[in-house]
Amino acid sequence: MATMNISLPDPMKSWVEEQAQSGQYSNSSDYVRDLIRRDRERALKIAHLQALTTEGLESGRGERTMEELKLASRNDPED
Repeated sequence: MATMNISLPDPMKSWVEEQAQSGQYSNSSDYVRDLIRRDRERALKIAHLQALTTEGLESGRGERTMEELKLASRNDPED
C-alpha cells in the first residue's frame, strides 16, 4: 500500500483523531480511507445521474401529456 503524507489544520487533525478513537475506525488512516471511498462512490452516483439527465434531455419531448404521466405514476411507480 502506498503512503501519503498530508497537512491538516489543528482542528481537522483533532477531528480525524477523535473519529479514529471513537472505535468505529482502527486508526486515522482507516477513517481517511473511508472518507475517500465514500467520496468516490458519491462522485460515481453524481456522474451516473448526470448521464441519465443528459440522456433524458437529448431524447426529446415525450408524447404523453402531464395528466397521462401523473396517472401512470399513480398506477405503476416503475413506469
